[in-house]
Amino acid sequence: MTGQGLAQVDGARHAAILGIGSYRPSRVIPNAEVVDAIDSSDEWIQQRSGIRQRRWATPEETVQMMAVAASRTAIERAGIDPKQIECVIVATVTHMYQTPAIATAIAHELGTDQAAAFDISAACAGFCHGIAMAADLVRGGSAGHALVIGVERLSDLTDVGDRGTAFIFADGAGAAVVGPSDTPGIGPVVWGSDGEQFDLIRQREDWRDVIASEQPVMPHLVMQGNAVFRWASYQMAKTGQQALDRAGITIDDLDVFVPHQANMRITDAMARAMKMPERVKIARDIAEQGNTSAASIPLALDRMIEEGDARSGDKALLIAFGAGLAYAAQVVIVP
Repeated sequence: MTGQGLAQVDGARHAAILGIGSYRPSRVIPNAEVVDAIDSSDEWIQQRSGIRQRRWATPEETVQMMAVAASRTAIERAGIDPKQIECVIVATVTHMYQTPAIATAIAHELGTDQAAAFDISAACAGFCHGIAMAADLVRGGSAGHALVIGVERLSDLTDVGDRGTAFIFADGAGAAVVGPSDTPGIGPVVWGSDGEQFDLIRQREDWRDVIASEQPVMPHLVMQGNAVFRWASYQMAKTGQQALDRAGITIDDLDVFVPHQANMRITDAMARAMKMPERVKIARDIAEQGNTSAASIPLALDRMIEEGDARSGDKALLIAFGAGLAYAAQVVIVP
């Protein structure tokens, strides 16, 4: 017995980032405000991480509020109507509901026409995961335009007395519109995970243990910093080179390097390992913003665009890594 095959949908030949937006919380927290609780100093924090200050959200600056603000800027810069957004992908680990996904509420508030909407949990690598997925959706015909958001309120999960993490984590949101392009604007993704390192960055308390405890407190994030530094400095340089190879370019073709803003020393180690040319502009947003996990790359890239360090048409290498340990990298054309 024979029958007609299933109809197929043709997508765009190429996909690109059409617009980027970001939102930085209003509270600026200098190192001086965190040192006493961890018996530290401004000098020690800067030497260890490169961080001078970080942004923490006010009660009114919720995950949804920050995500919507960043998204509206990205959509405006992309020059499209919100109703053209057919998929919303939110990378976050700080939306405190197991269900429903915050992406659905964000899609509604933005005025999309009932866009597909879902959250992904890939920690600090989430935004790069989302960009890869959005590019495939656009090229595959599942979405004409997709919105990728990285948003975190890590201050909610930060133990202010933990010497290893209290000075690192911060809040914020970044968003990017991915849509059709006449030329390739998003290179092939190189991604993966190293579950053997699962415990290096993690939520300290199980929610069930929190609920069962006599004095429940919000779970906190903990990290084995030295092990993460060694892993990221070595492994991510290789991943970055693989992303360049898959995109068909060399390090000499690169204009901009935007790694996850985890630690200035990790950024420097990756740049050295990859033999990054001096002319390549390197994102160092962590100094003023702190580590915002899934939001760090779009926040950093948007700052570089605003300050003129990244220009439209530049080739930018994005590398992200985080809890899991999950990682992803791709070369993109700056919008």
